Amino acid sequence: MTDARFEISAGFLPLLDSALLVAAREKGFAAAEGIELTLVRETSWASIRDRLAVGHFQVAHMLGPMPIACNLGLTPLAATTVVPMALGLGGNAVTVSNALWREMVGHGASGDLSPGAAGNALRGVVADRARAGAAPLRFAVVHPYSGHNYELRYWLAACGIDPDRDIEIVILPPPLMADALGSGALDGFCAGEPWNTAAVMLGHGRIVTVKAKIWRSSPEKVLGADARWAEANPDALAALLRAIHHAAQWCASPANRTELAGIMSAAAYVGRPAGWMSPALSGHLGTSTDSSVVVEDFFVPQARAATFPWKSHALWFYSQMVRWGQAGHSPENAAIARETYRPDLYRAALKPLGAALPGANAKVEGALPVPTPVGSAGASLVLGPDGFFDGGLFDPDDLDGYIAAQRVLGG
Repeated sequence: MTDARFEISAGFLPLLDSALLVAAREKGFAAAEGIELTLVRETSWASIRDRLAVGHFQVAHMLGPMPIACNLGLTPLAATTVVPMALGLGGNAVTVSNALWREMVGHGASGDLSPGAAGNALRGVVADRARAGAAPLRFAVVHPYSGHNYELRYWLAACGIDPDRDIEIVILPPPLMADALGSGALDGFCAGEPWNTAAVMLGHGRIVTVKAKIWRSSPEKVLGADARWAEANPDALAALLRAIHHAAQWCASPANRTELAGIMSAAAYVGRPAGWMSPALSGHLGTSTDSSVVVEDFFVPQARAATFPWKSHALWFYSQMVRWGQAGHSPENAAIARETYRPDLYRAALKPLGAALPGANAKVEGALPVPTPVGSAGASLVLGPDGFFDGGLFDPDDLDGYIAAQRVLGG
């Protein structure tokens, strides 16, 4: 495109939740905003982080906690990164091997994806293995600073399993997880789609619970932007946010699911069959080769302010970094985490569109048991439900109390 006003390169991983960036390019929303958007598929989250830091990318599809970790100095070769937009809610699942599932069934596991029932059954298996002197179960997550790591740990701890002592957690890129499960190298993993569905389709495993049930309406991937570029190019960034906003609306329409699955299946993006994309988009999740469960809000690309960068989401991620010994807690660190997420940039870009813009920058997480209309600028806005499965609440105004309570609970 020779008449583009802006040239932007974005890195992404082959995951379904890169769909908003992909649709922005493939459906012409970026071009309509005068952007020549180049998407570069990467193989690991570390590569995404490093290439953003050295200027190969201006923005990237990133793990929600990763920009916070960068700004706290927890990762090597990290540029100051801002989050002007989220890329949807939910989208992850926990999948276990067929052998582990059979053991869990012996301890009362059901097939309804209930986090409590699955976690209690897993606790029974962990206890059996400890009594027998067997090696601990090995689970994989995609990165230490990931929603996957924190939701897996939150789930395990709430069910009485110490994730640092009772099991082993290793790091593995998501496209390798299904094969690792099938080979016996893993007993389970927490990853985004389509890699849980891949494990099911290949006959390697069983989905036992999902992010949308551990913490409903919870954050996952974000648009990370090099802070230097964002400050120097506000018009380009705003144009990109508008393009992604329109892409999110398109992705959210049920009428577009089949086309979106086909787009994402292309070799340049996920490179796997369209049938592996469809379950997450429709919410009809195949949990094994012969069973399925409907999870209507498995992946939410646009509703419930799904693209708004809530500061309470940033602070919850930070609370988990502290809980699991990755970061020290201080007012300075909390401020860095809070200021990484930039709803001001989101509002400035989308206000001209009349989009639904939350009136607050943060909220109490887990406090909405039902869909709830809230104050907003522009279009009307409904948030929730957003509960944690164990009934927990996260009040960002009581960060110290939340962190202290988690320590008491054995985190």
